[in-house]
Amino acid sequence: MGMALAFYISHPEVVIDPAVPVPQWSLSAIGRARILAVAGVPWVRSMTRIVSSNETKAIETAAVLADANGAAVEIRTDMGENDRSSTGFLPPPEFEATANAFFADPAVSIRGWERAIDAQARIVRAVTAVLNGHDGTQSIAFSGHGGGGTLLYCALAGLPIDR
Repeated sequence: MGMALAFYISHPEVVIDPAVPVPQWSLSAIGRARILAVAGVPWVRSMTRIVSSNETKAIETAAVLADANGAAVEIRTDMGENDRSSTGFLPPPEFEATANAFFADPAVSIRGWERAIDAQARIVRAVTAVLNGHDGTQSIAFSGHGGGGTLLYCALAGLPIDR
């Protein structure tokens, strides 16, 4: 039998709608096509457990993966993207500048956003809790977000928070 692996899969492109809260955004047609393409690769069938953020786009991503291999999707509220509810939707140039500041000064709340160090600690705790409760004999996937995945990667790699 092969080695069990843990995968972190960031949701692909979403429908950006300023009238809808960001956590409720859905995958776009391009995003859905991309995750469907991923669902067709052999390693997806090795996943027996899929754990998702509670945000719509991550749940939709997890559901496509689960459909490909029959796994159930587990939802965790502590795996969500960094809390940006203080600003809500930001136009892309303003979002990018704010996200750059979020990563550049991780101990400071940028415009009321959750601090990067707090978001990182939350996501690391969530993933660690899942892995500690996992038997380790079968592969597992986490369906999340780009920012959260970056924070997790930095922690696991022993690197300072950086975009």
